[in-house]
Amino acid sequence: MATDMSDAIRQISQDRGISEELILKTIEDTLVAAYKRRFGSADNAIVRFSDDNREVSIYAQKQIVDGVYDPASEIDIEEARELNPDAEVGDEILIEVDPKDFDRGAVQSAKQTAHQSIREIQKDTLYSEFRDKVGEIIIGYYQRERNGTIYVDLGKIEGILPRKFQSPRETYHVNDRIKALITEVNKTASGFQVVLSRTHTDFVRAIFELEVPEVYDKTVEIHKIVREPGYRTKLAVYSNREDVDPVGACVGLKGVRIQAVIRELEGEKIDILKYDPDPRRFIKNALSPAEVRDVIVLDEGKHQALAVVNDSQLSLAIGKQGLNVRLANRLVDWNIDVKTDAQFAEMDIAAESRRAVSELFGDAEEYEEEFSRIAELPGVSQDVVDALKKGNVEFIEDFLALTPAQLKEFEGVSEEQFDALRKLIEENVEIVEEEEEEVPEQEEAEILEVSEEGEEEAGPEEYECPECGAKITVDMSVCPNCGIGLSFEYEEDEE
Repeated sequence: MATDMSDAIRQISQDRGISEELILKTIEDTLVAAYKRRFGSADNAIVRFSDDNREVSIYAQKQIVDGVYDPASEIDIEEARELNPDAEVGDEILIEVDPKDFDRGAVQSAKQTAHQSIREIQKDTLYSEFRDKVGEIIIGYYQRERNGTIYVDLGKIEGILPRKFQSPRETYHVNDRIKALITEVNKTASGFQVVLSRTHTDFVRAIFELEVPEVYDKTVEIHKIVREPGYRTKLAVYSNREDVDPVGACVGLKGVRIQAVIRELEGEKIDILKYDPDPRRFIKNALSPAEVRDVIVLDEGKHQALAVVNDSQLSLAIGKQGLNVRLANRLVDWNIDVKTDAQFAEMDIAAESRRAVSELFGDAEEYEEEFSRIAELPGVSQDVVDALKKGNVEFIEDFLALTPAQLKEFEGVSEEQFDALRKLIEENVEIVEEEEEEVPEQEEAEILEVSEEGEEEAGPEEYECPECGAKITVDMSVCPNCGIGLSFEYEEDEE
């Protein structure tokens, strides 16, 4: 069989995306199928191609015998010697078969075999190609819609975009360009199916890789993405280089990069925040764009935390229909409760629990700062806080330094309320009194040095008032600071 078929092989390879080797294998299988249909068996059929693939021939391999019993596999010695004078009984010889000798049924069977083989090869080739593209972005064109599912022309095949993977704010028309993520490639009875998505978090990740070079080359890495498709996306990022700001790299100069992503998502809001291994700082960042005053870990094991914000930031932290805090919960994998300062003050949180949690995270210093102000004490009366603030007393240390007389100057606050405040301070703040430095013996001797007249210059012995701690001496009957009565008892020295 002499045919100039190399051009045809190349054309089929380009049109159907099939390698030339597979096409040659299909031609071989086709000729063998026709041979089998003609002679009943193809065990002795051999197909050979020329070096340039411009010709193909099929041969029958027959054994040389002296007396033929099976014409399909044997040839008589005399007939063989006409083809090859050196032929001997027992040798094998190749006899070319002309495909024109095949009957109509054999040719038809061969054609069907060829078409089926090409379809299977094309199907397997495309399946392997698209299976390797799962997780990648692909661009197609809207073809039609059926029961909410959009069929997308991907060139060689047709993909589907199910309703559940479509953003609620997007609408399409025929021939509209659609950029989507390949999420699944499934084999079906008719071939295989490519499932697309525009709601998957990896779709946002792939878009950022396209728009932000630092994300593509792993200088900036995305820790986690959470998304409410069509409404809001939160993105936690971190940098592998100290000189690269991860948030700034994603936003771009004048926001050009983030705007490109927002346009692709049809105006969906995107919050880019910095990932922090400290859960409290991460929670603060996750509630962006709200400003969080403080984060308190309630239960580290159960991942429960409390975010305290100002009244003006409460609605921003929670978001419309709770969307912002809900996405923050998923991003940090913690259960976050958002409270205002007033709501937090009404909560009953044990001081020991808060201290234990702070020490667990190695943050004892921050814990001390947490209770430096009177307003930060749990359960403190707002009336007392406001009254003290009017008198420029905001810190616990300043309050403890006030005398009873000075406390009486604050209007609208009773003595019982001040007592309750002292009790709160005792429960929540560890007060460390500074120890008086010991006076060296030599210095003590100098203080009590006798004057030239032989009299000691040391003054009367001093004590502390048991009520307010003010300095008092034995000649006083009333404390000059708090007004309490004083009485001194003396024990006679034993002789």
